[in-house]
Amino acid sequence: MCLVDMTEGWILDNIELKMLTARKYPFKQWIESQQIRLPEILNSLGSSIQASLTEPMVTDGKEVLSSMLACMATQPCLIYNFFRQMFAQVANPPIDPICESNVMFLECSLGAEGNLHALEESQAGQLVLPSPILSVKGFEALQHLRNFKPIWSFKIIDITFEKRAGVPGYSSLLQQICEVASDAVKDHACIIILSDPAVRPELVAVPALAATGAVHHHLIATKECSKVALIVETGKAREVHHLWVLLGYGADGIFPYLEMEVILKIPREGLVKASLSENDLTENYHQATDNGILKVMSKMEILTLQGYKCTQIFEVLGLHKTVVDWCTTFGLLALDAFDYHKRGYPSCNTVLPPGLPESGDYHWNDGSEAHINDLVAIANLQEAIQSKNQLAYNTYSQRSNRQSIPLKKVEPWTELVKQFCTGAMSYGLISSEVNSALAIAMNRLGGKSNTGEGGKDPSRSQIMPNGEAMRSGIKLVASGQFGVTSNYLSDIQIKMAQCAKTGKGGKLPGHKVSESIAKTRHSTPGVGLISLPPHHDIYSIEDLKQLIYNLKCTNPRARVLVKLVSEVGFGIVASGVAKAKADYILNSGHDGGTGASRWTGIKYARLPWELGLAETHQTIVHNNLRGRVCLQTNGQIRTGHDVAIAAMLGAKEFGFATTPLIAMGCIMMRRCHQNTCPVGVATQDPELRAKFTGQPNHVI
Repeated sequence: MCLVDMTEGWILDNIELKMLTARKYPFKQWIESQQIRLPEILNSLGSSIQASLTEPMVTDGKEVLSSMLACMATQPCLIYNFFRQMFAQVANPPIDPICESNVMFLECSLGAEGNLHALEESQAGQLVLPSPILSVKGFEALQHLRNFKPIWSFKIIDITFEKRAGVPGYSSLLQQICEVASDAVKDHACIIILSDPAVRPELVAVPALAATGAVHHHLIATKECSKVALIVETGKAREVHHLWVLLGYGADGIFPYLEMEVILKIPREGLVKASLSENDLTENYHQATDNGILKVMSKMEILTLQGYKCTQIFEVLGLHKTVVDWCTTFGLLALDAFDYHKRGYPSCNTVLPPGLPESGDYHWNDGSEAHINDLVAIANLQEAIQSKNQLAYNTYSQRSNRQSIPLKKVEPWTELVKQFCTGAMSYGLISSEVNSALAIAMNRLGGKSNTGEGGKDPSRSQIMPNGEAMRSGIKLVASGQFGVTSNYLSDIQIKMAQCAKTGKGGKLPGHKVSESIAKTRHSTPGVGLISLPPHHDIYSIEDLKQLIYNLKCTNPRARVLVKLVSEVGFGIVASGVAKAKADYILNSGHDGGTGASRWTGIKYARLPWELGLAETHQTIVHNNLRGRVCLQTNGQIRTGHDVAIAAMLGAKEFGFATTPLIAMGCIMMRRCHQNTCPVGVATQDPELRAKFTGQPNHVI
């Protein structure tokens, strides 16, 4: 950067320009004399920090490793669930939030931003939050800020409305909240607190996200947004996903008071095995939420919270455009709000079980949210395969869709199955017995199995005495490049993104790295193996083209497949990949890649494969690229109906992952990362592996 002054006839280079600007005012003195830091206020009040919600977050300081789309759910949904994470792939790789932690910050400043063209010392008098997530004492400190700086006034706006007002009261309250916010700015309030703890039997709370988005957009329209900070006091923001959606729609700070109250319940009920104080639990919770927000930011290459706030970089699936444009038809959202209110304040005397209810969002629970792979579906599929029970399979397939396709309209199954392949599940995630069984089954069918990241044992390339082969037809090249050798490369899949782990990379825990796995991956037993979020040799579409060229030089006969994840704009990315001379493009849907993934990624990242596949097919046809590349898709493809839909949308090949594992005995315990799979599918423990009873015929 340089400055050219045409009037005076001189040029300032980058360093001179920055030094001139830095020395123009005594910024350091202004900050030291005017800036306020929240920890200093907390210390002066003799505060102690409060707590958290989930056991893994409060004990380990990490999100939980492990649904249905909100617009299709049978139970009422929080408004946050309609928003999906966006991410960078191929052209703009994600940032590694661990390696780049020294340049990523969640610190944010509250207060009037002032005029950059008329700098004054008073503009440095902002409140600095080390994290946007406030503790109990941190929130109380904000309310007592006037004791330190009299000019720091605040306005609390209640976001509840009378139940008798019905659905019209929902939208009218949002308008009223916006008007009160404008009045607060005119009264020189520095902080506006949107609060919902006033919920009573006769009062219903508007979702905090709707209120925050409405106020934020209203203040932008009135040119008052930079004059005030928005703090959200809500009990409905419980997950990392909820927090970053609020931040993306204008919140400067969030006080999840229900989380802070639940922490008092956790140690009393013995939900935490470790002997941790409330202070430790809260610190772990804040660490987990902060790390979760950083990971979401890293997916879009954003380094600072200041650069993330108010960006609204989400894919909205299931909300009407008028709702998104205003705050984030209001009727369904209002009905969900009334439903949640009724659960807390039932109209008749109802005896509720002690403790918090189980929603069934994460693990199947009878009477709660429906899951596509529930106990009945798993039992029906395994019964149909192991006992060759056609009635059981009919029951299983009807749970997916009651429309069937006549066999006369389908090509012979012997030809159809050649277009089937299995998903990328590594030897490490699943046991060698499962990996081998998948390979044998697909070789019998004429399809292809996928090694997953981590390579394969060279002995599997040899023909077995009975004439069968355990050689996998597709070899994966991911960011870690574990086990990749010149002999390994045949049909090659380049993993640019992976479903639930999009933009996050992957990790094989050390306790699953046995001697044989370490040998295959050219690593050390017992040492965890990390695949970084980006390929460090791919930072543009040109870099991807070079990698494809290099791989084809290594094996000219190899087909090169590039794995991407469904998102808005997927077709443009796929067009670039086609021009980079990939042979296949894999469109992976939001339901896939859920083994050993964070729950935030499982539930809120990516879009269904149907959307990405349709957009890709139409885009490459429009750009005259359809003849260059074949399309493959996966992500909970379970029945013939799913295959037919994918084919009509443009897919040539079809991937299966969860369903073949269930066919061989997987019971969806969602403990793939813990090495404790009770049926020997996702474990390296010899005793547990002995319990595996699956056969290649079950997959066939």
